[in-house]
Amino acid sequence: MKRLFTLLLCVTLLLSIGAMAAADEAPVRTVVYAAVPEDWQAPCLWAWTDEGVSAFASWPGEPMEPDSANPGWFYAYVPGAMDCVIINANDGGVQTSDYRMDKQNAWVTVASAEEVTVSFEPQTIGEAPPYTERFTVYAQVDAAWTDPGVWAWEDPSGVNAFPSWPGRMMKANANGWYSARVPVSCNCIIINANAGSVQTADIKEIDPADLWITVAADGSYDFTYKDPTAPQAEDITVYAQAPADWNDPCLWAWSHPDGTNAFQSWPGEALTLGEDGWYSLSVPGWVNAIILNGNGGSVQTADLSIDMGKDVYLIVTAADDVSFTYEKP
Repeated sequence: MKRLFTLLLCVTLLLSIGAMAAADEAPVRTVVYAAVPEDWQAPCLWAWTDEGVSAFASWPGEPMEPDSANPGWFYAYVPGAMDCVIINANDGGVQTSDYRMDKQNAWVTVASAEEVTVSFEPQTIGEAPPYTERFTVYAQVDAAWTDPGVWAWEDPSGVNAFPSWPGRMMKANANGWYSARVPVSCNCIIINANAGSVQTADIKEIDPADLWITVAADGSYDFTYKDPTAPQAEDITVYAQAPADWNDPCLWAWSHPDGTNAFQSWPGEALTLGEDGWYSLSVPGWVNAIILNGNGGSVQTADLSIDMGKDVYLIVTAADDVSFTYEKP
């Protein structure tokens, strides 16, 4: 009996330790809800960890979905390791300050950019809609096609992504394209406009990946999975001289104003010191904004706007004393 009791005790302790370890781990995903002012159109969520790892590739982040069971509330899922969030809208033109979510579900009530309340107690009724992975459909339509929308479904089941025709209204982007998010379960779509009175034929057997569709006035279309709006430029090299007390200088680089980052997390990529005394690093040619930083990102320059497609030589005497040229000094 003593041996059996000891065995049971050991099993109980192991299960307890496993439960405590599981409790300490971040959840796989957390949900962030947001209620925003009426003039905050197409709200988005930006999220990151304390280590500077962003949840999404580029600003303004993940488009938030309306919750039909809770009018006025939008939601988006983020990886469970996220610590901080920003709610923004109008293509990133308005935003809140940084707010902590500390790896848990959060409800953010935005009265204005400066008036924000964050709660970790549910402010909505019922469970959040289940997590659904999505891809983006981009469309460029004829000028006669107003307020384009996307209709999407899965073939052969016929399950629709949206409750009623004409589907999800698409958001106008600054580059002349419209966009909307569609569940990856969908393999068929239709682009429509004018309240659904004009449309393409069924676009079938698409891959669950971002795609760009060009639609003519008669509804004929062409599409590609390669972004036609992406800048095409060869890599450039950023050369830099940093203060002696800036250890392990790193480069942070991105494309302005769309916010596409060259690196996944702050402080970016370490530069290599050459025999000529210059640090250097190659980055994509579409980069037009950079920051040089050091000491693990604790010291840095301001945002520096540079010409796209040109090598640049950066001389940093101090964080607020920076100059650069496109010819080697």
